[in-house]
Amino acid sequence: MRKIRIMEHSSLDGVIQHENDEGFAHSGWTTPYRTPAGLQAVIEAQGNNFDLLLGRRTYDSWASFWPKAGDSPIANSLNTARKHVATHRPESLEWGPAEGLGADIITSIRSLKAMDGPDLIVCGSSTLTSVLLSHGLVDEVVLIVYPVLLGRGKRFFSDNADPRELSFISSKVTPTGVLINTYQHVGSLPQSPS
Repeated sequence: MRKIRIMEHSSLDGVIQHENDEGFAHSGWTTPYRTPAGLQAVIEAQGNNFDLLLGRRTYDSWASFWPKAGDSPIANSLNTARKHVATHRPESLEWGPAEGLGADIITSIRSLKAMDGPDLIVCGSSTLTSVLLSHGLVDEVVLIVYPVLLGRGKRFFSDNADPRELSFISSKVTPTGVLINTYQHVGSLPQSPS
């Protein structure tokens, strides 16, 4: 059985947005913190062999960037990974290998997870992330946390999503203070007695 692993680059206040769209003025905020040691730690956290599980918006954004990014360990692994995409337009998935998840994405993801194969990594895709967590389909969450506060932007977890409980597994720190924290998904956060 495959694992579903969420990997998100996040500010201290939970912002995962990187692109300069929707009035977001801080694109490239991770760039000053990149180091060879940090890259190696992210590659280790990601693993050598994986498939991607992406929302359509993240897929489109990455499809316009990664095929042109040149020869690097991250670009090569993302470009060669099989992409499973939540989309209503599977015929337009040109950055491959890629396939749509179909109309019932939860059933499709449960089937993918039950198959033999590499782990499924989710990046970006904040709407899909919340759905996966709420259905108990996530095994691990890897938060790559940068020492910045951005104040506004798309968040890792939606305000209307159910509270979740995670169990700490490990942490690494890069030379620029980026934390790579790995958690196991436990489930719904128990409600406090009133």
